[in-house]
Amino acid sequence: MNTKTQTVRFLPKDGATAEYHVLITVKNPALSYARQLDAVLRACHAASQGLTVHFRRFFLSDAANQAWLLEEALRTRPYVPTSIVQQAPLDGTRIALWMYGTDPMDCESGVPTHNGFAHHWASSLTAKGTDSYTQMERIFRDFDRSLGGKGLSLNHDTIRTWIFVRDVDTNYAGVVKGRREYFAQVGLTPETHFIASTGIEGRHPDPHYFVEMDAYSVAGLKQKQISFLKARSHLSPTYDYGVTFERGTALTYGDRRQVYISGTASIDATGQVLFPGNVAAQTERMLDNVSALLSEAGAGIADIASAIVYLRDPADIATVRQVIAQSCPNLPALYVHGPVCRPSWLVEMECIALTPAGNPAFSAF
Repeated sequence: MNTKTQTVRFLPKDGATAEYHVLITVKNPALSYARQLDAVLRACHAASQGLTVHFRRFFLSDAANQAWLLEEALRTRPYVPTSIVQQAPLDGTRIALWMYGTDPMDCESGVPTHNGFAHHWASSLTAKGTDSYTQMERIFRDFDRSLGGKGLSLNHDTIRTWIFVRDVDTNYAGVVKGRREYFAQVGLTPETHFIASTGIEGRHPDPHYFVEMDAYSVAGLKQKQISFLKARSHLSPTYDYGVTFERGTALTYGDRRQVYISGTASIDATGQVLFPGNVAAQTERMLDNVSALLSEAGAGIADIASAIVYLRDPADIATVRQVIAQSCPNLPALYVHGPVCRPSWLVEMECIALTPAGNPAFSAF
């Protein structure tokens, strides 16, 4: 086998719906891209058997030259919301994959539905515009309009976004402004709530797009099922420095809790970057911050089902891996090249955790 597959299967109790987070990487970086792609797609097909696949994201080392062959291969396969982003795997290979699936669900109009909940995944959303501000505002506007056509809204039903920014050091300010202004229009403010998110360097295959977004929304949730994680002892509110996202969001069902942790770096409770220039210390603080957020939802590092670790400088990979291995030796994670939104942040991590801490007042997942 030319690939390594990490699968985390979560089943809180007999008779419940199982969730699967699958991470696929290539073992031999010397293989051509075509052979690496074929190996990953074969592993993806094998891991998908018997599942309803909700979403998948391919991480490429050179999207402009590689995406077309991937897209061509996917045309002959069943449709799954699929994101393609240039964030090179840091093991020297050309492609990696994160895939999320569950036990079989009804798929009415292609949307996985079970127990009154419909799971809407959106992938590789883009919009035309001359700058990142215009594109970001239009992406949110168009996405919100599309949700409205399904009886949903960004304000009430969107749980998580991933925003990939071409040349993040230049274009992130426009993304922040476009998101903040659209959120204010639809009533997402510091007094209400924002949406868990990662904003990170990532390139769309088409160079005309400065911004690309993925999103996850759920129809059928009650407001009491949604809680927002702060960890004020460790992190500042994002709006303290003009940014509008939640540090984390937890969803409580009758049989489990899902915890979505936003991109988290080495920051303190006043919003300052800690340990500039020291990637080992930043990694330790990043893990402390993630742990603090998880603990608010009754979860811990051991409950992480999948994580993405982003590094600004690929040369730091050995140090970051070593620090993480000491604290989290079995962490299911992909490591990719993704400069964080502040140049002084050297490493960032996002994750999804799952625990059996449900509430019988709500329907099961």
